[in-house]
Amino acid sequence: RFSLLLLNLEEYYFEQHTANHIINKDCKDERKFRGSLKICSKSIIFEPDDNIKPIIKIPLRDCISIKAPEDNEANNPFTRDTSGGISVLCNQVFLIKERNVIAPYKTVRGRTEHLFQLDVAGKVGDVVQTLHQLYRASCLDKMGDQAAMITAILQSRLARTSFDKNRFQSISETLHMECKAEMVTPLVTNPGHVCVTDANLYFQPLNGYPKPVVQITLQNVRRIYKRRHGLMPLGLEVFCTENDLCSDIYLKFYNYQDRDEVYFLIATYIENHIAEHTAESYMLQWQRGHISNYQYLLHLNNLADRSCNDLSQYPVFPWIIADYSSSVLDLTKPETFRDLSKPVGALNKERLDRLLTRYQEMTEPKFMYGSHYSSPGYVLFYLVRVAPEYMLCLQNGKFDHADRMFNSIAETWKNCLDGATDFKELIPEFYENDPSFLVNSLKLDLGKRQGGKIVEDVELPPWASGPDDFLQKSQEALESQYVSEHLHEWIDLIFGYKQKGSEAVAAHNVFHPLTYEGGVDLNSIMDPNEKVALLTQILEFGQTPKQLFTTPHPQRIIPRLKSLSRTSSHSISLTESPVSPNEESFEDLTEESITLAWNNIAKLKLDKQYKIHKEAITGIAVTCNGASVFTTSQDSTLKMFSKESKTIQRSVSFSNMALSSCLILPGDTTVISSSWDNHIYFYSVAFGRQQDILMGHDDAVSKICWSDGRLYSASWDSTVKVWHCVPEETLSNRKHHFELLAELEHDVSVNTIDLNAANTILASGTKDGTISVWDVTAATCLNVLFFLFLLFAFFLYTDSRHLLSTGEDCCFKVIDVQTGMLISSVTTDEPQRCFKWDGNTILSGSQSGELLIWDLLGGKVIERIKGHTGAVMSMWMNEQCNSVITGGEDKQIMFWKLQY
Repeated sequence: RFSLLLLNLEEYYFEQHTANHIINKDCKDERKFRGSLKICSKSIIFEPDDNIKPIIKIPLRDCISIKAPEDNEANNPFTRDTSGGISVLCNQVFLIKERNVIAPYKTVRGRTEHLFQLDVAGKVGDVVQTLHQLYRASCLDKMGDQAAMITAILQSRLARTSFDKNRFQSISETLHMECKAEMVTPLVTNPGHVCVTDANLYFQPLNGYPKPVVQITLQNVRRIYKRRHGLMPLGLEVFCTENDLCSDIYLKFYNYQDRDEVYFLIATYIENHIAEHTAESYMLQWQRGHISNYQYLLHLNNLADRSCNDLSQYPVFPWIIADYSSSVLDLTKPETFRDLSKPVGALNKERLDRLLTRYQEMTEPKFMYGSHYSSPGYVLFYLVRVAPEYMLCLQNGKFDHADRMFNSIAETWKNCLDGATDFKELIPEFYENDPSFLVNSLKLDLGKRQGGKIVEDVELPPWASGPDDFLQKSQEALESQYVSEHLHEWIDLIFGYKQKGSEAVAAHNVFHPLTYEGGVDLNSIMDPNEKVALLTQILEFGQTPKQLFTTPHPQRIIPRLKSLSRTSSHSISLTESPVSPNEESFEDLTEESITLAWNNIAKLKLDKQYKIHKEAITGIAVTCNGASVFTTSQDSTLKMFSKESKTIQRSVSFSNMALSSCLILPGDTTVISSSWDNHIYFYSVAFGRQQDILMGHDDAVSKICWSDGRLYSASWDSTVKVWHCVPEETLSNRKHHFELLAELEHDVSVNTIDLNAANTILASGTKDGTISVWDVTAATCLNVLFFLFLLFAFFLYTDSRHLLSTGEDCCFKVIDVQTGMLISSVTTDEPQRCFKWDGNTILSGSQSGELLIWDLLGGKVIERIKGHTGAVMSMWMNEQCNSVITGGEDKQIMFWKLQY
């Protein structure tokens, strides 16, 4: 029945002794109750073996005397058995769990004497000496002085003990480090010794509670987080699962050096097994639909120092539903949902106006809300039915008043909208599968409300048939399209750029300065009493999560149309017009085959290779039937290679300058090549001659794209030009009429461009590492991103939301096109010159000539395939993604095939 929750906040449990509690009504009538005597830093606790009897808690500050009675004392109740006796005379005693029922503590006031007889009489002297020390600490006037003395006693005990190496799982284990720490659970910490070996992480509690040793096998560790505990960077939390809310152990160290060393040892062990996930990598998974809204919020909470073991930093989830009166919950109506772009305090305009008036009149430091959206009291408000002992611990053995309990979902929501000081959000349990926190299954006596109604289960809205149905509908609401489209707005408030500064003021999202990370430096406060008081105030008030994002969070991608292809060439989107069953099945087959191909991309094998140029190959284009391959090279030639005859069928030189890229127009009759001589050449395949020339730039043309009769050309003259090309029929030949539609100006040479599937967004990359995102229709720049390294290649994904780039900085970077936010960055060993991407996996050609396959979300190389003897300069992939052609600095083209 004993638990650490019977202790006061910030209290330690030191040791226990088997003993008898002797009740002596008079010298003739004596009764003994067998049990366990617990010595704690602020109290003495006796737990009887008989569950019917109450646990006795004696606060040390209420003690009058603590002594071992002498044999010659008059009227000594120990005269018949003097061994092992301790007498405690006190003014107040708490009786807990009488008849083994969880209920508010009973207080017995008045002078009483309690006699405890230890089984091991020889320990009486040491126990009494310890109790005298702790009693002196509890009698100190100031909390800071009390804490300092208790800490000194604790550290002395820890220094006299060490980890018991006999607890190792194997005698062959190698010890890496040992240090002192505390195991953290909600509201309490338990001191002991941490040990890290080559196979396990151990924690041995000083008091042997709840078990002699806690062991975590390093091989099972999946995630590890450094934590801020009590505003100090001393925490470490270890998870052996990927998506669970609760961790396997949370440790608080006495100095950050020990914490960092343990983190390093565990992280080093697991780094080959698991990739470290960042907020950006989870964001990419969430945007792509690989993880749910619930999972994403859980990961963000974890990364922002929120933990189920720390009630002052418990995971925070949003109110989603705003309708708690309808009989049917309609998730297709926007008015069903709470406005996620506003904090709870700003949802009611009248209340917000009053708060803003007060805010304007305040002196610095100013804040809009006098309470927080997450605090220990709010967490236990929701969880009192399933965690009553935590509420009793937090509130000194009492439940809250019945009318202030969590009685009704609708009432709680209304109070959050209208209450003068109630701005609380929700906790993850509202979106999980365990409804026990809504049901009084423990039959707790939580009191009567003013109308005489007994507090029982939580009253649910009319649209919920029961607790399970309520959670099911809450989950559906969280994962609904409306929330998916707007959740990024709430993330901006809680974890993002609207959390602090001028953006927070504009969003009406300003809380007390002490709630923010870095709001106070405890190390700078020299007065221990002031420090303890301030820390207590902050932990009880609640803390704002660590800020994860400093720029607007991208919106989730909501798929409305399926895409036939995920490759950069031949990207086709289905229209919204009805499709026949045959067309639908064709689409499904295409998607299925593409997915299958990318899932097996590591099985790419070299089929054939040919040396067809005298210099590096710069561009590859292939006819629709795959029979002819056109290549451009720095040797100034355009060549046409026949796959069937394995011979060069055409070789054309337009000038003596290098060609930089090529493409084939629809119909396979015309090939366009860009040249370093500032020109763009149109070559007629049917007539075998130069058909047209576009003299459109003042410096080398570096890259060209074509879509819907429009040519996009990038040049070292610092421009990208958009041309409308209209064929003009004449008797002798066929020429084009070129109309300049737009000129996109840059500061330096443009190296590469890419166009989205809808032909609405164009991205350009320059020599100095700047990426510009353009609205093609309006010829305006949407975003400019600076990376300061020469860019080799990038690709706008078919969702038009993400851009993947690579350059001299040896990094793959995923950028959100709308916000310009860098979502993910993966470091490579060497520059990657070209690539293809399906949104998750990358096939890249490296500077050294290898083909590499990357797991972008995991941030690691899956496979390395030997290829060219020089850099891979260009890459082509067919629509089915099962055939690849690469061109290299070694003057060769290589044909690759998937071999399932």
